Amino acid sequence: MILSDLGSVTVSALRAALDAGTVTSRAIVAAHLERIARLDATFGAIRCLAADALDQADESDRRRNSRSPIDGIPVLIKDNIDVAGLPTTAGALALEHWMPAGDAPIVAALRAAGAVILGKTNLSELANFLTEDMPSGYSSLAGQVLNPYDTSITPSGSSSGSGTAAALGLAPLTVGTETDGSITSPAARQSLVGLKPTLGLVSRTGIVPIAPSQDTAGPMTRTVADAAALLAVLAGPDPTDPATAGAAEAAHQLRSLSLEPGALAGVRLAVVRAERSEDDKPDPHQVAVHDQVLAVLAAAGAVLTDVTLPTLEDADELTVLHYEFAPGVDRYLATRGNGGPPRSLADIQAWNREHADVALKFGQVHVDTALAVDHEADRDAYRQARERDLSTTTSAMEEALGAGCEALVFPGNEGCSWAARAGWPSIVVPAGYTANNRRPVGVMFVTRPWTDARLLALAYAFEQAHPVRRPPESVNPAVFRRLAL
Repeated sequence: MILSDLGSVTVSALRAALDAGTVTSRAIVAAHLERIARLDATFGAIRCLAADALDQADESDRRRNSRSPIDGIPVLIKDNIDVAGLPTTAGALALEHWMPAGDAPIVAALRAAGAVILGKTNLSELANFLTEDMPSGYSSLAGQVLNPYDTSITPSGSSSGSGTAAALGLAPLTVGTETDGSITSPAARQSLVGLKPTLGLVSRTGIVPIAPSQDTAGPMTRTVADAAALLAVLAGPDPTDPATAGAAEAAHQLRSLSLEPGALAGVRLAVVRAERSEDDKPDPHQVAVHDQVLAVLAAAGAVLTDVTLPTLEDADELTVLHYEFAPGVDRYLATRGNGGPPRSLADIQAWNREHADVALKFGQVHVDTALAVDHEADRDAYRQARERDLSTTTSAMEEALGAGCEALVFPGNEGCSWAARAGWPSIVVPAGYTANNRRPVGVMFVTRPWTDARLLALAYAFEQAHPVRRPPESVNPAVFRRLAL
């Protein structure tokens, strides 16, 4: 029975069963709801569920022809993205009852494709831009998300709940958001495929922002093909988001994409060798996994060239994020809600101060810093920081790729800041597990802007050559034994 292995089942397998009439969308959704009921009290991935999920499934079952490959398939949405009828909280107690006026455009696109919006996932509070030194996956509203592969380590984030939900099989498709690493980092640490699209490929309207310069939503799934199917629905122009004006051609390429296992043959890849100090030696067990990745790529016909990139500094990026944060949140709260408080980041700051005993376990340093910015006096410094950040990352990656390389290859998700600051697409794919403690390791591929379809093609070929992903219960059986799986 296809529903007996929800931790590994693919969208294509579910689609085939739906088309053959051997399973219904209602049965698929009901099975995932039952799995959530059994597992989520332990791992904390789910923020809330949609009361009409089974009704959505019934509507899909009544249709004679599917609207898309994900028609009838359940999707979980990160809780900084607007879903009509459900609060958008971003994990903040101050926003616990904040209701959006309607769906974000990407959620509307999912509904138009026939997907079942199952509910919303937990996240690091304010997408991990509340404060410093707060654990990934923690929020004052929902507590701590756990990593099912090893509950003693970070689930990473801020899209930690979407990652844990996908890893556990609470839904076959989940949507995360990333400003810098929030999709790709949990993917690397939870044995997932996580894709941060080209900036502007996916609408940001209806998403609680950090910084428009870097924010984007993207897929978090268990396979590359599932990520491709989800991104094909999410991608495309949105008249309310000017950054997406040039997205039509790349979206068309995604919708016509044919994934082939031999796509790596003859492809030149730039393997990034980090410059490290004596005090910054990588884990040898992770290095061993990455060495195997490179051997797989070479065996698949890729031509590997070693390159180096300089060390990226955080100062310019933080200047940009702090400058853009408050105006972005203010615009979001003013235009997306039904008129209730809070209406600004300053309102959230004040509410947190008034309820510090429950809202500020780790403080709100980033909120305080963002609200202290003088947007007139600091404008030139902000513009210079953004120009430096964009120029530094773009020029260094272009030089590393040279004339002939198609993609950069990084261990884990070590290229996340490079891709995020430049606006380039990046993807993490499961690479294996460390020999000493079976913790997941990923590999990241980064390509030039608007080549998201090609990025998926290369990642798929690697995944087919190196199909190593295992569900968490086979890697970390002790924690699941008491859950009677």
